[in-house]
Amino acid sequence: MRAANYSHHNQLTLLHRGAEFFPALIAAIDGAESEIHIETYIFSLDATGRQVADALRRAAARSVAVHVMVDWLGSNRDRAELARELLSSGVRFAAFNPWFRRGIARMHRKITIVDRRLAFLGGLNINDDLVADDGSDDVLPAPRWDFAVSIEGPLVNAIHREVLAQWEKLAPRPLLTRIERLRETIAARRPLRSVQVAEAALVVRDNLRNRRAIQRSLLQALGRARHSALLVTPYFAPGRKMRKAMMLAAQRGIDVTLLIGAGQFLMQDAVAQSFYPRLVREGVRIVEYRCTQLHGKVAVIDADWATVGSSNFDGLSLFVNHEANIIVRDAGFAHALRNYILQGVAEGREVTAADVARLSLPRRLWNRFAYGLYRAVLQVLSLGSYTR
Repeated sequence: MRAANYSHHNQLTLLHRGAEFFPALIAAIDGAESEIHIETYIFSLDATGRQVADALRRAAARSVAVHVMVDWLGSNRDRAELARELLSSGVRFAAFNPWFRRGIARMHRKITIVDRRLAFLGGLNINDDLVADDGSDDVLPAPRWDFAVSIEGPLVNAIHREVLAQWEKLAPRPLLTRIERLRETIAARRPLRSVQVAEAALVVRDNLRNRRAIQRSLLQALGRARHSALLVTPYFAPGRKMRKAMMLAAQRGIDVTLLIGAGQFLMQDAVAQSFYPRLVREGVRIVEYRCTQLHGKVAVIDADWATVGSSNFDGLSLFVNHEANIIVRDAGFAHALRNYILQGVAEGREVTAADVARLSLPRRLWNRFAYGLYRAVLQVLSLGSYTR
């Protein structure tokens, strides 16, 4: 078992799309008194990103200690300009893993902490949610479909420790110091266990302490499902264990529904569609969402287990990148998220057995080729973990 940080008595607010997330984020930054930490994969200097950057600069002018970490690759487009502007304002700025000097992993987490009392965690990058995030600058037909959670309570301390640890990783440290820190981390581990009602957990994925923590939490939840499982991801290409867990749940009579993004990347669509025949045959309901860019990475299982975070259900998120999810066992929170997901399902298009049967031979061959290529690449990137 890998480490997980559980706590009670947290106040959680589910935030849907940028219309709810960014005003709350900027208000929290403007109210900061001592320190701010931000981690994000993408930080764009579009209209939305400018508002957040301006708020960070205002905070720094008030002598608030502001730390911003972006992924070197994910924020490549505006990273240099953003760094100049923030550094000149007294903000401490860092880019994660420049030029892949520390391997291939990317920092895909989206976390903000203000004064160690308030945290935001989820799937939203800092960018305009009416503009495509694939570099095309296409205007989306509707705001990007995504979620974050604002957190107040003891769990913020666990998130703060994780963010500080990420900053420490950027600094050069002697080998003996790294070994000693690893020993301390192992000694402090607590086993992943079932959580009680109103309990929340931070679950992260990295390439040292928690290589399979997020996947394990999903597998455990699916294995214990009694009635239903609603799974949402923009990119679907999990390893064998995750696919098998979904099918076994469906075979047990669990209502398993997968809401998946479609239409953004042709290659990604082909990889996902390569799994459709087996999943549909085993009873998994698949719904494609094409109303706008689906970017949420969420799930609700039964009536009281929910997760929100940055981890896609694909090989990169589950086996390579640094990710962060929150797990909540609370009926009210799960009910609110479930309603959003069901609305998304109603807006999507279900993939039926007849749809799968109608796929042409060239399309089937293309899907198989896309998955074969994806699998080969992920086997190398994950050091063989993808197919285990």
